[in-house]
Amino acid sequence: MSNRSLNLDDTLYQYLLDHSLREHPAQLGLREATRSHQAAGMQISPEQGQFMAMLVKLLGVRRAIEIGVFTGYSALSVALALPDDGYLLACDISDDYTRIGKPFWHDAGISHKIDLQLAPAVDTLDQRLRAGEAGQYDFAFIDADKVSYDAYYERCLQLLRPGGLIAIDNVLWSGAVAQPSQEPDTQALQALNRKLHADTRIDLSMLPLSDGLTLARKR
Repeated sequence: MSNRSLNLDDTLYQYLLDHSLREHPAQLGLREATRSHQAAGMQISPEQGQFMAMLVKLLGVRRAIEIGVFTGYSALSVALALPDDGYLLACDISDDYTRIGKPFWHDAGISHKIDLQLAPAVDTLDQRLRAGEAGQYDFAFIDADKVSYDAYYERCLQLLRPGGLIAIDNVLWSGAVAQPSQEPDTQALQALNRKLHADTRIDLSMLPLSDGLTLARKR
């Protein structure tokens, strides 16, 4: 019995994967294709991808937003969980990163669900707000440059319907958020964590999943 979250050593983590993880072959292939990439640490864990897919299904998500695509594993995980006519607005600035995932999106048969926009995400989100899309999305995942997290959060909150969910990655930042810091990314995460804790517009849960995942449900 425990009244706090377990720390997972390698043996227990492997047990978790062996007894929970169910990956589409394209997901496994994309993880392998990213494994040797110099920025491979930017990819979400497979259990996080599976958790997000479960959230998408539980919420009946039809329209979703992703900010920070990298090589596309999280987009693939979410798109696989969407219905066939579902829509994922995927925001990134790197063609070099995102092109790695495109063949795997195609192999999984979900490319038609993903609208990849290669532009600063704030610009893309502002354009959608100007187009009258406020309140028309069900789910958003934020996993990009940390100093812009608050800007992404505020725009996603407008774009989501009441009851919609924002998932925010890296909120524990390898433990750095719990210590005084002058590093800009850490400070941005600390400020956002404080802000969300006091934000009456949302229901909140911060989970010790991967590098920390915050779930914010729009009231």
